Amino acid sequence: MIEGRTGQWETVIGIEVHAQVVSKAKLFSGAATDFGAEPNTQVSPVDAAFPGMLPVINRFCVEQAVKTGLGLDAEINLHSVFERKNYFYPDLPAGYQISQYQQPVVGHGRVSLDMPDGTVREIGITRLHLEQDAGKSLHDQHPTLTFVDLNRAGVALMEIVSEPDLRSAEEAGLYLRKLRSILRYLGTCDGNMEEGSLRCDCNVSVRRPGEPLGTRCEIKNVNSIRYVMQAIEHEARRQIELIEEGGKIEQQTRLFDAARGITRLMRSKEEAHDYRYFPDPDLLPLVLDPDWVKRLRAELPELPGTKRARFVSQYGLSPYDAGVLVAERATAEYYESVAAGPGRDPKAVAHWVTGELFGALNRKGVDIAHSTVTTAASGQLIDLIAVGTISGRIAKDVLAEMVETGAEPGAIVEAKGLRQVTDSSTIEAAIDAVLTAQADKVAEYRAGRDKLYGFFVGQIMSATQGKADPTLVNLLLKRKLAG
Repeated sequence: MIEGRTGQWETVIGIEVHAQVVSKAKLFSGAATDFGAEPNTQVSPVDAAFPGMLPVINRFCVEQAVKTGLGLDAEINLHSVFERKNYFYPDLPAGYQISQYQQPVVGHGRVSLDMPDGTVREIGITRLHLEQDAGKSLHDQHPTLTFVDLNRAGVALMEIVSEPDLRSAEEAGLYLRKLRSILRYLGTCDGNMEEGSLRCDCNVSVRRPGEPLGTRCEIKNVNSIRYVMQAIEHEARRQIELIEEGGKIEQQTRLFDAARGITRLMRSKEEAHDYRYFPDPDLLPLVLDPDWVKRLRAELPELPGTKRARFVSQYGLSPYDAGVLVAERATAEYYESVAAGPGRDPKAVAHWVTGELFGALNRKGVDIAHSTVTTAASGQLIDLIAVGTISGRIAKDVLAEMVETGAEPGAIVEAKGLRQVTDSSTIEAAIDAVLTAQADKVAEYRAGRDKLYGFFVGQIMSATQGKADPTLVNLLLKRKLAG
């Protein structure tokens, strides 16, 4: 709920996600889809809408859409129809977009959200339909002219439309992260929002709790989850303030100004009849073989929700830790590979991966899929800690070098003489030296200043270059101080 000047308001949100299909060729042509190619180098006569050119459906793109529908626990429509969505824009050469309207390839589905309070929220999926992307207008290449790049024109998109089930910017963020995770697990969309392969339109309205739905405004083409959340938050408050001041919400299409953190008017909202949909005369209805759909269902990977539940039950992880590990398929596979090592504690491995390894990789600016630290090397490092060869503190230094060089942990330990000191006489000598040098603080400690204990431990570890076995240090130090 949002507290307005006149009471509480509820935000109602539905999200349309435009997910670029992972495919080497476009939806209706054989042109390439590589990101970052030189402008207008991946354009076929079909994409450029040359006269007489006919679209030919890409079977693999259909397969990717069906797999996505199955991953969303959605209805797969064995009969679907491509239609023409008519509008003019310079980067749409044909003057229409081939899309699906009345009969999409995927019907109702759902996405389950694991809420912070431990509950589960189900967000309905209205539909998933296939369509071709438009090109891209470039306004920053010339002071007075707009350039057009058609490389993206004709690339296959899945438009995934949610029900208006989301109630806050935070829920919208959770939904998008979960949806992107599912798409990446399936391999149907890479989810790289910075490259434009996942874009969002947010439909936002407000109402008093329990009242009918209010008039919605659509925020177009938001390209980061953080911006989606900011745009929803601002738009909801804008609508509340307008209504409370006696104004009326008009159905509009708006843009999010990330620099100012506000939404601004783009145009009045179009309705379906404005696009004059009609079945594309160049494309037959799409008819799917039910046995083919069954085979695709059987081949689906274990999805993040199922994997999270298994990690909790199989490895004894907390739901939170399991959720962090399964958010990306590469991370989950990395964890399981390390945890499979004989005698390794799955919880200790989870703590190491999500804490130390993630931290080291973030500082380096790489993700786990491109890490120089292999699963075998991570396992070896964890084993060195477990058997007492090195301490956890030294392991962090070893890991930092592993990230930089890709070297094996054992080789680093030996080359730098980092083996943990476990000889009690050596540690005892270091303790004696520290306590002698700090005789005044020893007296203060024995007089009741217990907090000085940590100081002594730090001095001893510094004297042994961090190599002393912490368990032995604590045992011997307590004896010495007690004496």
